[in-house]
Amino acid sequence: MKFKEQLFQMFEVSDEQADLIISKFIPEELDKNELFLQEGKNCNRLSFIESGIFRVFKLTESKEVTQWIGSDGYFITDLASFFFNFPSNWSIEALTPSKVWTLNKEDYLDIQEQIPNWNVLEKRFIAKCFMIIEQRVFDFISLSAEERYQKYFDTNKQLFNQVPLQYIASVLGMSPETLSRIRNKLSS
Repeated sequence: MKFKEQLFQMFEVSDEQADLIISKFIPEELDKNELFLQEGKNCNRLSFIESGIFRVFKLTESKEVTQWIGSDGYFITDLASFFFNFPSNWSIEALTPSKVWTLNKEDYLDIQEQIPNWNVLEKRFIAKCFMIIEQRVFDFISLSAEERYQKYFDTNKQLFNQVPLQYIASVLGMSPETLSRIRNKLSS
């Protein structure tokens, strides 16, 4: 099961711990364009994407900003809302029909009681999330628009045929027109 493999990577758990954690997750299906989370609401679930594509976005005064696009093998939630009970800063939408494994907040907290070293495992998971964010920030300040495009394309080729390009452009911090120019330049 792909989910169990991801737990081993993200949480560095034993086989027995992985089985216990997995037993707390319930399967859930979302339709295309269905909201997993709406901005301003509390997020009380953490989900593993088994299949499908999600985008994390926010409407600002002047535009819609896509912060992240996640697909098979990733987790989705609003961390600040899930861990600190803040209203969500983000909306999360299924861009395709999707299947996820969902852990509600109450069951997440129960895991702490059942796995003695959970605080260490959880800290590793959050540190890995933070490392991904650090790399994204570094890429934004150190790479040109072309280099950001190429790096994203190299690691997410499948998204370019499944996700509207304006969402990808937003993730990369550029206009759709700039993305099109870069695509045309690099494909010629």
